[in-house]
Amino acid sequence: MQAFDQSGVPEEGNRSMKITLFSTLGFERAAFEAVNRELGHEIHYCVERFGADTVALANDSDGVCVSVNDAVDAAAISALKKNGCGIIVTRSIGFNQIDLEAADKAGIPVARVPHYSPHSVSEFTVGLILSLTRKIHRAFLRSREFNFSIDGLTGTQLSDKTVGVLGAGQIGGLVLRALSGFGCRLMYHDLHRHSELDDIATHCDVPELTRESDILVLNLPLTPETRHTLNPTTVQQLKRGALIINTGRGGLIDTRALVEGLKSGQIGGAAIDVYEDEAGLFHTDRSTDVLQDDTFCRLLTFPNVIVTSHMAFLTDHALADIATTTLQAFTDFEQGEPLATRIDPSP
Repeated sequence: MQAFDQSGVPEEGNRSMKITLFSTLGFERAAFEAVNRELGHEIHYCVERFGADTVALANDSDGVCVSVNDAVDAAAISALKKNGCGIIVTRSIGFNQIDLEAADKAGIPVARVPHYSPHSVSEFTVGLILSLTRKIHRAFLRSREFNFSIDGLTGTQLSDKTVGVLGAGQIGGLVLRALSGFGCRLMYHDLHRHSELDDIATHCDVPELTRESDILVLNLPLTPETRHTLNPTTVQQLKRGALIINTGRGGLIDTRALVEGLKSGQIGGAAIDVYEDEAGLFHTDRSTDVLQDDTFCRLLTFPNVIVTSHMAFLTDHALADIATTTLQAFTDFEQGEPLATRIDPSP
């Protein structure tokens, strides 16, 4: 295993926590170090993903920080407990990678980052829609090869399209507001109707949303109920030729069903920033590897598909928000303060 290094060691006499930050990406470290200058925690940056086989890297830590693709299961949590770890913080909105029941039984509180720069994700979502509808990704690739022909690059304009947003929380609401400027017909489904969106969008049920949408945007959290929202059955319920945009969670889409929908033409194109089996794939350089995921490789062959590597959040604003909220949770825990971002372990 690759050794980790450390920074942010506090001055003598200052109380702080020893934190191991797993799955560290290069761009994250600068953001965490900037925030930690005032907090003074001792942070060990570890490139390995967290799991039962790497938990030993946090043996002397007071707390661990994990990411969305780590495996925080019962075995790993038990090992953390034995080693005296007091808190787990995930630097993500989603927390389905964590066994909350096991953490609760071990007496280890779990906190998260409930929101961070929703504008970052919503703006990226609109960017994917524009790239897909105007075939910008294909034009870029042609230009790189000095092919400046525009045959086959005829796009469609948004002003005559119906866009449906599934999940109208902070991000989904901002997507709707951004798209309202394009003159689209806008619809959304959420557990609750949002009166503040009444002037631009219509609240409807899921069957109507899938039936009417030329472009379907997924902005849901991943739960047992939302897993494979797009599946063989719902693909057939889509308006033929509909475009699918997913900047939510990869597990919202059954990838095999997506591939079959693309092959049949039932789905007219897709732009996804997340993938259900992205752990160990996204955020790594696999350019010299032979990928073993046949379904994912098939997806990449479609000219009407855009895949990005879970980067919709990746702005300077979002990184600062994530580092601030994450380290504040450790500070509050160390000082015995209530954890404002603690995840309720109850179902």
